[in-house]
Amino acid sequence: MKTVRKQVLIALTAFGIAGASLGVQAQTGAPAEGRHGHAMSKEQREAKRAEFRNLTPEQRQAKFAEFRAKRLEQRAARQAKLAETLKLTPAQQPVWQAFVASMTPPQKGERAGQRLSKEQRAALTAPQRLERHIAMQKERTARMEARLSALNSLYAALTPEQRKLFDEQQQRRGGRHHGGHGKMMRG
Repeated sequence: MKTVRKQVLIALTAFGIAGASLGVQAQTGAPAEGRHGHAMSKEQREAKRAEFRNLTPEQRQAKFAEFRAKRLEQRAARQAKLAETLKLTPAQQPVWQAFVASMTPPQKGERAGQRLSKEQRAALTAPQRLERHIAMQKERTARMEARLSALNSLYAALTPEQRKLFDEQQQRRGGRHHGGHGKMMRG
């Protein structure tokens, strides 16, 4: 008799757990499109691309300029928020300004020599393309080394409490990979 009672109790428990899990699944809504709630559907993305393709070159440049201005605004807001969080002293301001300047990506005029037209790219041989790629990578590495130098100078000027806050902010920022691959203050 005890084994029958035990088996009934086990069966009822299993049904209770299964029923509870079904209730939880029913309460959760359908997942948003894509991995993120703000992600566009494939149709929306295609419509946006088609709209962009129909723009004139001047309209495209205006869109890009608008996008760049928005990104600059966002970067400045993040930098101001971080500076406010760190409560920088007047003595730390020059080092902070050097750090912010080092984190600013090169402007369009600074990269004018890097861009090639389709025809120029097609005319390059495989070794020339690789040499060009290596040269651009060296430039990127030099910019990263300058950023590291500015970061080390800033870090040395911060108090231990400020360092802790800075590390927390940068860890949160770098983990998102939204505006870039872990780029600290690139907007």
